[in-house]
Amino acid sequence: MAERLIPEESRSGRILDIGCGTFPLFLASTRFAEKHGLDRVAGPETIARLKEEGISLTHHDVEASATLPYEDKHFDVVTMLAVFEHIEPRALTLLTAEIHRILKPGGVYILTTPNAGTESILSVLSFLGLVSSEEVGEHKDSYSRESVRARLREGGFAADAIQTGLFEFGLNIWARARK
Repeated sequence: MAERLIPEESRSGRILDIGCGTFPLFLASTRFAEKHGLDRVAGPETIARLKEEGISLTHHDVEASATLPYEDKHFDVVTMLAVFEHIEPRALTLLTAEIHRILKPGGVYILTTPNAGTESILSVLSFLGLVSSEEVGEHKDSYSRESVRARLREGGFAADAIQTGLFEFGLNIWARARK
């Protein structure tokens, strides 16, 4: 889903994927001049391995410090895929403002998160082993399309620059906010 939301003209620039993990499949498969990842589980071996694959990975816990280690107006695209719901609401507001800060003018922030009300479905899917019960248990909050829009506005994105939609049969929300 995120791949389709990226403006083609942004691909000659820089992308940052927050919460990319140690096997960043999205970053590995997308086309960008510069690819950056940020994750709290990034260790030296993973950082070195990904560097060989053309991905610059930084170790950083966004809940411990919402201040992102990047210059103002540095990225063309920032993604946070299935991470939004794992961050404490207070930290998420600060992080969203930081994402706004590091995006270039006209840059795009793309996120995905489970749709509010899908907790019971996720519980059944985790019981069946189809999704990670550990990850479902780590959800700090749930969001509707309107509450995602509200969080983005709190972080500095203009209401008319925010688009949202549903995917995977309405179980998940996508949002794209342009700076």
